[in-house]
Amino acid sequence: MFKFSASQIGLVAALLLTAAPGFAATDYAPRIAKVLRATPLIDGHNDWAEQLRDRFGEKWWAVDLQDTRALKPPMMTDVNRLRQGQVGGQFWSVFVPAGVTGPAAVEATLQQIDIIRGIVAKRGDVFELASTAADVRRIHKAGKIASMMGVEGGSQIDNNLAVLRSYYALGARYMTLTHVRNNDWADSSNAAPAHNGLSAFGKQVVGEMNRLGMLVDLSHVSPATMKVAIATSKAPVIFSHSSARALDDHPRNVPDDVLALLPAHDGVVMINYAPAYVSQANFEWEAERAAARAKFSAGGGGVSPAPNVPFSGLYIGQPERAKAAMDAWEAAHPMPRATLAQVADHIDHVVKIAGHDHVGLGADLDGIDDTPDGLSDVSTYPALLGELMARGWSDADIAKLAGGNVLRVMEKAEAVAASLKGAPVPTGTIAEVDAK
Repeated sequence: MFKFSASQIGLVAALLLTAAPGFAATDYAPRIAKVLRATPLIDGHNDWAEQLRDRFGEKWWAVDLQDTRALKPPMMTDVNRLRQGQVGGQFWSVFVPAGVTGPAAVEATLQQIDIIRGIVAKRGDVFELASTAADVRRIHKAGKIASMMGVEGGSQIDNNLAVLRSYYALGARYMTLTHVRNNDWADSSNAAPAHNGLSAFGKQVVGEMNRLGMLVDLSHVSPATMKVAIATSKAPVIFSHSSARALDDHPRNVPDDVLALLPAHDGVVMINYAPAYVSQANFEWEAERAAARAKFSAGGGGVSPAPNVPFSGLYIGQPERAKAAMDAWEAAHPMPRATLAQVADHIDHVVKIAGHDHVGLGADLDGIDDTPDGLSDVSTYPALLGELMARGWSDADIAKLAGGNVLRVMEKAEAVAASLKGAPVPTGTIAEVDAK
């Protein structure tokens, strides 16, 4: 079993003290280290692979994964800080922009999978691919970081269940049903409804994921999609990187009536760090900034919002004036900061509605531009756990949050897949299925 050294425990204590000065860090660092020796800390969503691909392409192989802080801009993830954060397992996001569809989306997904597998191959001393919950436990005990993949958007299968099955065979262990746009069979949280949640083919996708043992991820989907997917899935669902809508009325967050469904279904919400999903004030500020940019035509490129409709930005075609106006707006309207304590509030809220068995961590690091104060990168998970301990959380409940809950869900999904062994493989196309 991997042993945390005295220096590592001391570093955790320093992180705790810096992030949350209201409690004594040294009171919690040994407790946290003990919990995370026994239970792997598993994050539900990290976009390191996307960052590497977007910034370096195939040249990412030359990037020093040990320490990425010197990069311009620095990344939120590297080997040193994963170790400092005592991370035991990670779902690496396989992300393709929602606007990329068809065969191009499949190709881009395969490229992302290749990078994740490449990270594991390049640093086999640190990472190992995991396919099952038992693999995660074994890899954690060996002192490595269990690495899994999550496909972030149902459009990435190009309406083809054979592609879904291929992703699973390559190591993907969840798929997010949509990203920021509706696809041909599921509704996104960021778009007007088109399918009343899921079409008939969408329900077939969920059923095939159950048959495979692939987790159904409901981050990014509409509340209607959440409810239909929960009712359809034979296995527990996850929200790989979402927060509580009662505390921040962002469409990406999970409403209380959906949280209330989780105990009966045994699902897990893994809390996101994105400031707009954590802080209502930050979310409103982002909306107001977007309105100001449209008003000044700052960054809009002078593109009309609809055909034959004149663009009405005050300084269209005058980028210097637009920039000056935007700079003045931002100076007069400083961005409200999200905080570590607010993230803990979201965790506590999920517990209040659904219970300690239904919450986890899905920080979205390297997929967000900013983080809450005190949670700057993958080294800071112990600071958040320390905040919860200061609020009275027991070691047993910390272990559930850190990774116990998602391991239970994985095991149940695997059991459902085993029970469906021999079930017929669905063969209809989306046109055939949705036409019925």
